[in-house]
Amino acid sequence: MTLILGRKQGMTQVYSDDGTLTGVTVVSAGPCVVTQVRTKDKDGYDAVQLGFEDVPDSRVAKPQLGQYKKIGVAPKRFLREERLIAAPKMAVGDTITAAIFQVGDMVDVVGTTKGRGFAGTIKRHGFHRGPETHGCMNVRQPGSIASRRIGKLPKGKRMAGHYGVDRCTAKNMRVVRIDVERNLLFVAGSVPGPNRGFVQVQMAKTARKVNVVAKPAKADGKGAPKAEAKKK
Repeated sequence: MTLILGRKQGMTQVYSDDGTLTGVTVVSAGPCVVTQVRTKDKDGYDAVQLGFEDVPDSRVAKPQLGQYKKIGVAPKRFLREERLIAAPKMAVGDTITAAIFQVGDMVDVVGTTKGRGFAGTIKRHGFHRGPETHGCMNVRQPGSIASRRIGKLPKGKRMAGHYGVDRCTAKNMRVVRIDVERNLLFVAGSVPGPNRGFVQVQMAKTARKVNVVAKPAKADGKGAPKAEAKKK
């Protein structure tokens, strides 16, 4: 199992053994409960569904409430499913904690960015403002949006509009510390979303690229690199 659900608690700093200071995000990960187990024979694929954070019965639809009572699990606020390559070895009702990760693991953290409402082009796209001197009235206006030659607004034009509340994934983040007793993950870097926002932590799907250092060219006695003779 490589997925766990939780909430972002905020940011702090952690000292390593060699004295290096690292900014980390604290995530209260789990405990999560297995609410469904899907198999290839029955459902066509192998997967495990996790539930996180209990809610009152009044906050859940009656069909879902019946399913929770059938499996003997309290209703959950968030449900997420992870597909597996092989058949799952866990059963309904099992608990998943932060212990599934280890210090040094690379994870992807998925969250929802903060909502900014209706934003202009400067805040939304990083446009430069106009001059504020010599009677210029175009300070924060977007300016021309199209030409009379085409006679229409081109698709994909960056303009003012709704900004934020988007699904965002922070990739290849290193697990710095794990507090199993309090179900806390300390992840290096920033995580999208506000404090107390819902996030899901999963093992990194793409490996971090390693910078390959090129070997220096051999130099002759004068200190200049030797020029290779061109083959005729």
